Amino acid sequence: MTSSRPVLRSSRRPAGKWLRSFRPAASPTGRIIALPHAGGAASALRSLVFALPETVDVLTVQYPGRQDRSSEPLIDDLKTLADHVADEVAPLDDLPLSLFGHSMGATVAYETASRVEQRGIEVTVLFASGRRAPSIQRDGNVHQRDDEGVITEIKSLGGTQSALLEDPEITDLFLPVIRADYRAVETYRHAPGTVVNCPISVLYGTSDPLVAPDEAQAWSRHTAASIEVHPFSGAHFYLDHQVEAVASLMADTCSRLSR
Repeated sequence: MTSSRPVLRSSRRPAGKWLRSFRPAASPTGRIIALPHAGGAASALRSLVFALPETVDVLTVQYPGRQDRSSEPLIDDLKTLADHVADEVAPLDDLPLSLFGHSMGATVAYETASRVEQRGIEVTVLFASGRRAPSIQRDGNVHQRDDEGVITEIKSLGGTQSALLEDPEITDLFLPVIRADYRAVETYRHAPGTVVNCPISVLYGTSDPLVAPDEAQAWSRHTAASIEVHPFSGAHFYLDHQVEAVASLMADTCSRLSR
């Protein structure tokens, strides 16, 4: 990742509750804010962090109600989540900024990009992974189902968190979190006419039941710049098996667009 800005010897470390750094970046030339899926914690994107070049400062978002924030109230509104993330990200203006979000995180990343751009901060690229365009609505009622209904939905998508649901103690802790996240996703409504100025790179699994090819392409409605769509072999959590390929694509895209 290259930039015309001066290369700093170390990246600025976040002091707030929302951002986590799993790997220091030496002489970073850019920063990526990574936002996890529904039910996911910052650690869910740890593999992606370590797959990206060490010259990229990668900060992952820790939503309330999980891991070290487990005692905090859950937030079940995507735009409120984006408000908080934007407040944390906006002061980190020392490096070129990109955003990555998977599934629910993609929509939060989009809303965050809109907010930081409104503050005059340039976003190099928005990576929207495993999520249909914000204006595409599907009827969803997962957050209104009983516990078994929620568990069935999560298991149908695969991913590492499906295996965790075999443990009753973990399930009891996880269900309120996933229900709140699904409520946030299923009640989200895109504000008509809202677009971001940055390019959008869309990534999705070719077997993902939640993202059809035309729903991925529909992200073109949400940017005043260019869009690229990248299908990957796999289902909703294709990223678990394609992390090196995704990291390479992200690094190449950021480098190209930062010139």
